[in-house]
Amino acid sequence: MAVRSTAAPPTPWSRNLAEAQIHQTAFVHPFSNLIGDVHIGANVIVAPGTTIRADEGTPFYIGENTNIQDGVVIHGLEQGRVVGDDQNKYSVWVGKNTCITHMALIHGPAYVGDNSFIGFRSTVFNARVGAGCIVMMHALIQDVEIPAGKYIPSGAIITNQQQADRLPDVQDQDKDFAHHVVGINQALRAGYLCAADSKCIAPIRDENTKSYKGNGVTVLELERSSEVASNSLGAETIEQVRYLLEQGYKIGTEHVDQRRFRTGSWTSCQPIEPRSIGEAIAALESCVSDHSGEYVRLFGIDKDRRRVLESIIQRPDGDFKPASNFKAPASSHSNGSYSSNGNSNGSSSGKVNGETVEQIRQLLAGGYKIGMEHVDERRFRTGSWTSCKPIEATSINQVISGLEECIESHQGEYVRLIGIDTKAKRRVLETIIQRPNGQVASSGSKKSFTSSGTSGTATATATSNHLSTEVVDQLRQLLAGGYKISLEHVDERRFRTGSWTSTGQIQASSEREAIAAVEGHLGEYQGEYVRLIGIDPKAKRRVLETIIQRPNGQVATSSSQKSFTSNAPSATATATATATSTRLSTEVVDQLRQLLAGGSKISLEHVDQRRFRTGSWTSTGQIQASSEREAIAAVEGHLGEYQGEYVRLIGIDPKAKRRVLETIIQRP
Repeated sequence: MAVRSTAAPPTPWSRNLAEAQIHQTAFVHPFSNLIGDVHIGANVIVAPGTTIRADEGTPFYIGENTNIQDGVVIHGLEQGRVVGDDQNKYSVWVGKNTCITHMALIHGPAYVGDNSFIGFRSTVFNARVGAGCIVMMHALIQDVEIPAGKYIPSGAIITNQQQADRLPDVQDQDKDFAHHVVGINQALRAGYLCAADSKCIAPIRDENTKSYKGNGVTVLELERSSEVASNSLGAETIEQVRYLLEQGYKIGTEHVDQRRFRTGSWTSCQPIEPRSIGEAIAALESCVSDHSGEYVRLFGIDKDRRRVLESIIQRPDGDFKPASNFKAPASSHSNGSYSSNGNSNGSSSGKVNGETVEQIRQLLAGGYKIGMEHVDERRFRTGSWTSCKPIEATSINQVISGLEECIESHQGEYVRLIGIDTKAKRRVLETIIQRPNGQVASSGSKKSFTSSGTSGTATATATSNHLSTEVVDQLRQLLAGGYKISLEHVDERRFRTGSWTSTGQIQASSEREAIAAVEGHLGEYQGEYVRLIGIDPKAKRRVLETIIQRPNGQVATSSSQKSFTSNAPSATATATATATSTRLSTEVVDQLRQLLAGGSKISLEHVDQRRFRTGSWTSTGQIQASSEREAIAAVEGHLGEYQGEYVRLIGIDPKAKRRVLETIIQRP
């Protein structure tokens, strides 16, 4: 095809005004920039937005069947050349059957061998990439020679030869992926050439016109029929696409091969921006076809750029059924097993127990939004919850119907109910309502969540059957003092190394909400240690650390009352100037007092009996305390955590950066 290229401008190093040599079977898009002495081989495709400038370093060579994708830049320095496969010197040599993907930069002197793949936004400068190499995304290759058949992972920076020599070999699935991309682009090249040829495109247009007019079938009817006539997409997937479009969501897709599926390394497909459901289905079928033999998943994107309704629609074995049965909400009121009256009090069913129904009723009465999340057993420990379909309902019956639908769709998984304060943009309730064994979960005691609305029977003091009175008092004091509250959990194996994981801050404006949130987390992390954290937001330090649950299921209490007090004023305060402790000896208390008075930093170290002989102590971190009372509380908390171990008190002079005190305060 006739392609417009530009001659190289006259420069001090070149005045020959060389132009590109383009094979007649190659396709160079009119929106690409082709300047100077560039050799384009047979069946090459140069996509729009590509810049190939042989106006400084020259010449360039691009071998047959190679594709240069959108946004690629190829340029070269005036000095420096590489020897091509034809034994001539070039500023840039790109071999045959090679793929240079979106936004990649090839800057000469550079050599890219046959059957190679250069990933998105990767850079090759003053380097040789051997034949059959696969360079993944965002990699830098500079001043090295990559041996043939090597795999360069995403984000790699290869700038010395030792790194290049240690690279792993390409796997068969990586080769298949590169060949697949080249094949797709060859089909695109043929399509572009056909579109530019009136003889080739005319029969296709005539055929489409006949099919649109035949038997009086309209375009709209064709779109509707395509929804159910699709051979590669199931009816459930089409229903999900329709629902996403009706709700105004954008549609996205991702794919991953079997090797990377276990690590969750999904790659985004081309964005789908349809004007109709027919276009969306066509784009989805194209994505599924392009990534046959891989996992493909569909998801919706809301206005806040959050994902909704994420589901796998293709698996490597060719199964196109989604991972869960999707049912779009009916437009009419459901009569089901509940009354259609929106003011009905609702009743419990086989899937939703009475306790959950009561929580839903309280959330709706308080004007809160209701959401749901699910997670499988493997991801439960990492807290990687996935949102279910949003519930936009004000009737308790509609909410229960949506809740049962989520539970049914995610059998064998954890499902939790979420209460959301839309004004404050925070969660007021999180409680698990289903576990993998199929049992609808119950905390064992009634949740103490109540809405913020007024109630004639509400009392000033919240109680809990699951938390000890000591923990409830600590929560009350933290809230009264304006402190932030959070929890941390750890399993038995990581407990000894102190590798705690935060559950995030608890957003609670009342004592009842705080108790409900803490009980919910204790239910989630049964069989683990859970500790309560109080944080002073102004000083950005912890004022309380205490374990409230242990792996045996017992809600832990310390042997002595924690000496935590809030800064809130109290008419009945009886605090004295001198703090006391029933767990620490008077000698240790005096040492803490002296360290604080001297401006020294305080920390603790612990060690078990086996490592005690080798002196392998482990630090618990610095104790952030501004008063003697806070220091005693923190030390007592750590002694409770490390029962059965040696614990020693450390005093550090921050100016001299040396220890001023080391003394063992607990023995096994």
